[in-house]
Amino acid sequence: MIRNALVAAAALTAVVAPATAAADPVIGTPLPCVGASDLVGPDFTVKKCGVSDVDQHRAGLEKNGGAYCGPASLYNVLHYWGHQKDAPVGWLTTKVGNLDPKDPADYGVITNSIGRIGVDAEYDGGTNLTNLRAAWTTATKPARDAGWTTSTGVVSTNNVPDFAGELAKKLNEGPLQLVYGRYKAGPTAGSLQRSGGHIVTVVSATGSFGGTTLSLKLADPGRAADSGQGDYLYTQSGYESLDVTLTKKVLNEYVPVKDDENTREDESQQPGTYRTVTRWELTGPRYVSDTTRQMVEGFNWFDMAK
Repeated sequence: MIRNALVAAAALTAVVAPATAAADPVIGTPLPCVGASDLVGPDFTVKKCGVSDVDQHRAGLEKNGGAYCGPASLYNVLHYWGHQKDAPVGWLTTKVGNLDPKDPADYGVITNSIGRIGVDAEYDGGTNLTNLRAAWTTATKPARDAGWTTSTGVVSTNNVPDFAGELAKKLNEGPLQLVYGRYKAGPTAGSLQRSGGHIVTVVSATGSFGGTTLSLKLADPGRAADSGQGDYLYTQSGYESLDVTLTKKVLNEYVPVKDDENTREDESQQPGTYRTVTRWELTGPRYVSDTTRQMVEGFNWFDMAK
């Protein structure tokens, strides 16, 4: 479904990258970013610096990158390991550590790289956490060839005794990919139904082990301040770290039946089912909606060592 030669080139060939940027950009307010790694006692504070905040909305990606939140947020993760930890991550001669998202000269190469992640994550109008972990494994192969070890996994909000604590511990290893669903009102009173989703990068977390609320800072590839303005599809927006709060919830979720394209019957007309699930509701100044509620469903974690 990749429609542009930029992305095709990213999937099939290497891109010649410029020299390493003189200084790494950082996420954090106020600047310069000050990292944190406090996991002692009942409360925790974890903050990662040197994480990029690349835009997903780019000319050269299908539908101008409207559904490329997964690949863009994974690029942020790879940027951290390439720049902060000097891990040789990338594809053929394209190395993430040689690229600066804030440098206009690197914009096309980074667009290609996001497209390449989409190919490796089997982009089909969107991506999921499982396939994004596979894309991570592909992008980190040069590091393993150089003697690094890599690992990745997923933590769901459902049936996890301490989701907040798990998030803090995994964030301490490196930035995370967090997915939330957009939930609208379901068919019966009090029920909710998923109507879409979004993937962001977590760079900071403050809360308590065993707690039911959690404060995060996010690098969100889809919420640039200049989105929709001017030449935003051809330039990198200014970096931001967005503040959100997660609150533990138990939902009555309505799950509709999906149509099986291999049958003549339209299964989507059949009655759906209900299930009880644990989610963490995401709220924040830049996450306001009159029609849906944002419910965190889980996160991908990543780790490397040499």
